[in-house]
Amino acid sequence: MLVSMFGKHGLAYPHDPSRRGYHVVYRENQVNHCPGCGRSHWYVGRLSAECGFCGTALPLADAGTWGVGLVRQRGSVPPQDLANAA
Repeated sequence: MLVSMFGKHGLAYPHDPSRRGYHVVYRENQVNHCPGCGRSHWYVGRLSAECGFCGTALPLADAGTWGVGLVRQRGSVPPQDLANAA
């Protein structure tokens, strides 16, 4: 039997993110215990947080969804537009 990653019409895709199960992320304003060592001291950056003891890195739950650095782009930006923006 041939199995395709694209599935059949009307069936769920095998790589569907909503079906992947529990996803460990760093949540702001909550107590976040490290999945590696269980401690709760974090160095928080713009996109991820790193455990201060064992170095385990977790993505931020809401990274890129607020603030000045919010970028939503469809397609590509022509090089001349990038030069003019600087």
